[in-house]
Amino acid sequence: MTHEELDVLIVGAGLSGIGAGYHLQQRCPDKSWAILEARDAIGGTWDLFRYPGIRSDSDMFTLGYAFRPWQDGKTIADGESIRQYVRDTAERYGITQKIRFNHRVLSASWDSESARWTVETESNGETKQIRCRFFYLCSGYYDYDEGYTPHFEGRDDFAGDIIHPQHWPEDLDYSGKRVVVIGSGATAVTLVPSMAEKAGHVTMLQRSPSYVLSLPDEDHTAETLSRFIPRKAAFGAARWKHVMLSMAFFQFCRRFPERARKMLRKQVAAQLPEHIDVDTHFRPSYNPWDQRLCFVPNGDLFKALRAGTASIATDHIERFVPTGIRLQSGETLEADIIVTATGLKMLAMGGIEFSVDGEAVQLPEQLSYKGMMISELPNMAIALGYTNASWTLKADLTSMYVCRLLQHMDKHGYDYCMPRNQDPTLEEEPIIDLAAGYVLRALDQFPKQGSRAPWKIYQNYVLDLLTLRWGRVRDEAMHFGHRRAPAAARRRAAA
Repeated sequence: MTHEELDVLIVGAGLSGIGAGYHLQQRCPDKSWAILEARDAIGGTWDLFRYPGIRSDSDMFTLGYAFRPWQDGKTIADGESIRQYVRDTAERYGITQKIRFNHRVLSASWDSESARWTVETESNGETKQIRCRFFYLCSGYYDYDEGYTPHFEGRDDFAGDIIHPQHWPEDLDYSGKRVVVIGSGATAVTLVPSMAEKAGHVTMLQRSPSYVLSLPDEDHTAETLSRFIPRKAAFGAARWKHVMLSMAFFQFCRRFPERARKMLRKQVAAQLPEHIDVDTHFRPSYNPWDQRLCFVPNGDLFKALRAGTASIATDHIERFVPTGIRLQSGETLEADIIVTATGLKMLAMGGIEFSVDGEAVQLPEQLSYKGMMISELPNMAIALGYTNASWTLKADLTSMYVCRLLQHMDKHGYDYCMPRNQDPTLEEEPIIDLAAGYVLRALDQFPKQGSRAPWKIYQNYVLDLLTLRWGRVRDEAMHFGHRRAPAAARRRAAA
């Protein structure tokens, strides 16, 4: 069977995949490549999620691309604007024509004799195979087909609509309706004030609180600086401002958790109406940044609480009843619509089945190398963003590093590169250092990280910049080599 063969095959046409395409054609213009996208549109997360008020949870100076700075004054942008930004970027740089939509990757098999991946895809009911020299996953780490919804006793008894934000109905009319949003994360704190503008009343029901930080949604730093310095330099300065502020705040929270707790509590208390107790509803049991903080642009959640169009309840659910939700305290929250903002369902490596020379690869037994490659998987990288900063910052660095690897192999005539741990004293740790429920539920599906470099993921942009952008490509853990001779040739050589 004749297979199409490419130098690089990218999976995913979201922020990471479009960025990967740009870097590849800029830095490795001689490479043939394509992007496979399981859905029928560009945008990834920002095309999938369509719930009311969806917005970025990172500033757009860093969530946007360094090669095409975000021009809008809004640093916390709405989902439609981000989706259009990604699409426009793909079109501007000729990446759209490289995307093959409705191509879902099923498996990837490495053959050492040819030093190639054979990638099996499904498109419109037809199975196809593509061979590539390098395989690059830019598909994120959650399941696009379904979100996470826990079991709720009596769910079928509820007479209204039950909706997960990942599958928001386009025709849902919640005007004047009573809405209960279950959850306390970024999705919930986005939905509540947005729905409160039209709904009769919205209640945010949380089992336990999250840390919430109010921030302005606009930053005119770049616009101001551009009056005095070149526009490109102005946007670069604004980007670095946000990088350093986010890193400083993260380090402050980790090093001085009690002081961070007090600071976050104080800013929330100052914005709450008197009848809402800050310690009941906004005092988490964990330290700041043990889970992601929820950013509230211009305090819109608190404005809705003060206006009385929204309320908050902190309690456990006993069961759903025909008219709403009965809590363990005995109270019943009346509802016409229940929104289960209960989190993502994580999916390791896009659910792709990997094998090397016919042997299935068990991902939980492998280690993450520099947060972007997996031990024992040759010529394969994965774009994973930061948990404490913008996703794109790390994804861009990973794409640049992939280009450096390809250039290094070409220069020295290597057929493959592969991380391999040969240090028996290395200790294994979970790959994601967050205590969020959606992470803890799925950690056993993912590779691990190690206790020190290059197997350690430091969640630090400056360190990664030095390592991935400027550091050495060759180290003691990265092995380069040539494709294996065919079996017949090996037998002749042995004879």
